[in-house]
Parts: sequence; C-alpha cells; structure tokens
Amino acid sequence: MPDNMHHQWLLLAACFWVIFMFMVASKFITLTFKDPDGYGVRQESLILTAVTKVEEVHVPEEKHWSEEFQPTGKAFSGNLIRQPLVHMERLELLRNICRDTALRDLSHTAVSKFVLDRIFVCDKHKILFCQTPKVGNTQWKKVLIVLNGAFSSIEEIPENIVHDHEKNGLPRLSSFSDSEIKKRLNLYFKFFIVRDPFERLISAFKDKFVHNPRFEPWYRHEIAPGIIRKYRKNRTETKGLQFEDFVRYLGDPNHRWLDVQFGDHIIHWVTYVELCAPCEITYSVIGHHETLEDDAPYILKAAGIDHLVSYPTIPPGITVYNRTKVERYFSGISKRDIRRLYARFEGDFKLFGYREPDFLLN
Repeated sequence: MPDNMHHQWLLLAACFWVIFMFMVASKFITLTFKDPDGYGVRQESLILTAVTKVEEVHVPEEKHWSEEFQPTGKAFSGNLIRQPLVHMERLELLRNICRDTALRDLSHTAVSKFVLDRIFVCDKHKILFCQTPKVGNTQWKKVLIVLNGAFSSIEEIPENIVHDHEKNGLPRLSSFSDSEIKKRLNLYFKFFIVRDPFERLISAFKDKFVHNPRFEPWYRHEIAPGIIRKYRKNRTETKGLQFEDFVRYLGDPNHRWLDVQFGDHIIHWVTYVELCAPCEITYSVIGHHETLEDDAPYILKAAGIDHLVSYPTIPPGITVYNRTKVERYFSGISKRDIRRLYARFEGDFKLFGYREPDFLLN
C-alpha cells in the first residue's frame, strides 16, 4: 500500500509539472508572436533596411561615382523617409517612357548647344542644374549662386543679378570643351524641376504677356504681334495676345518657323524634353513643383549641400496644382486646338507622370 501511494504522488506531481511547463510555454508564445510592440520593432527595421538599399541604387547607364562624387548618405526623417522611393519611381517611369518607341519623337532630342545653354554648373560642389523656366528656377539659381561663392547668402542677391549671366557667377555647361562637358555629365549630380505642363504654359503666358513684371518689352512688342498675325482668327480683334492665340501657336506642327525668329525667348514655353534632354542625359533627381516642399530638402541632402545652404521659404499653397485655374483658361479653347497642344506636350505628360487633363477626355 505505501508503495502504491508513493507512485500516485509521483504521478500527480509529474502531471502538475507538465501543466506548469505548458502554461509557461504558452505565455512565451503569446509574448513572442502577439505583442504589437514587437511587430512594430521588426517592421521599423524592415523600413530602414529598404531605405538604405534605395539610396545605394545607381541609375542604369550611369557610371558608378567615386567616393568623392557620392551624394551624402544621411538618414532621412519625417516626410523625407519616403523620398528615395518616390524618386526611384520617377526615374524608373522616365526610363520606361524613354524606351517606348511610339513616343520616341516626343521624348528624345539631341544634346545640342541649346540644351547645354540651359544647364548651369557648380564645379565647387559638382552639381549640374537644368533650367526649366516657370517652375521656380529663380530660387534654385540663387542656391547655386551662393554655392559658387558669388554671394554669402541668398538674401544678399539682388533680383537683377539672378538672371544676368555675366554677373551671377553661374557658368553654362556649353562654355566648356567637349571633353570637360562629357566629364561633368558623367560625374556630377544632375537635377531639374518639372510641373504640370499646361499649368506651366499658363504661368508663362501670364508672366510674359500679361503682367510682364521685369522690363522685357520684346515679348509684348515683338513676339506677341508675330503670334497674332499668324494665328488670330478674328482679324478685327485689337486686344493684345490672348491665351487662345498662344495655344494655337504652340500646337501648330509648324511652330518652329516662328521659334527661330523668337530665339532663346522660347525657353519659357518649349517642352522639358527640348530644354533638358532627359532621355539622353542621366539625371540624378527630377523634382516636381507640386511637391517642392519635400523635394527641395531632399535634393539638397542628396547633393550633399544641405549643411551649406537652404532653399528659400516657399509661400503656403504656391506649389499646389490649381485645377480650377487650368480649366478656366482652357474653357474657351476649341477641343481641336487643345488636342494639338497636348500632342506636342504629350512627351512631358508621360515622362513625368502627369495625367492627361480631364477636359480633354470629355
């Protein structure tokens, strides 16, 4: 009998031990796999790893930069943590459209002197900036002027100096020899800014033919009359250049006849393709005017100059796409003329991810 009792107690103790170990194991499993904080930690680690990898990716056909020319690899914070992915997507879209043979005539251009004249050089920090007028370029030129050492701060730069290329200290890429041009295109950090193509045309029209804030009489007294003579339907109309005249000129497949007469003044409304040759030159970053609040700091950081200069303060709402304004300007334009205009700028819409306007689809 004592032996039986002894065995029963041992059996009971063993059962209790098994139950206890099961409870401990169960608790461990719960803490390991169901703790939301633990999941968050692992998730954050994945995000940081992804960002690090994006920063190290090089654009195809671009030579690997030496350490001297590498953009800074600082950690991103806030909205900037998503920026590398955004810019990779933009560059990938650009490459895909550049390969589309159906759009070749709208996406490719020769790297001519006209293009090289648009690209400003900062040798001190190994930066190339392609000018795309009516997209906030004045502010970027101020940044480069400071970096080149002509002025110590953006606030000190007189407005009349910014666009005076004999005094602002900004050399154009076209001023270098062929070998020097090639070296800079291969090694320097390169960027430009775009905005909705139709909204940019509205901005150019208002700035040069309506408000004309700087003293540039040739737009009203030479270019406007030339467009009116060729494209105005109502010859009895005596008003100055109207947006309808401007659209008809830009959408004309034979517009180059007038472009030659207008010279370099056409930079305010020709396509981004004609200005910067994005399918021929491998750019490091393409900023968007609509997201400039995020893109400007990212560009400065990627170029390794964020500790030297800041982009000027952006007034609230100034970069937001104004759909109402665009629709209002195009409301009086015939569908035929709008379609012809879109046909010319389709490359810009497709290359940089802008939607075809809704009023063109109706």
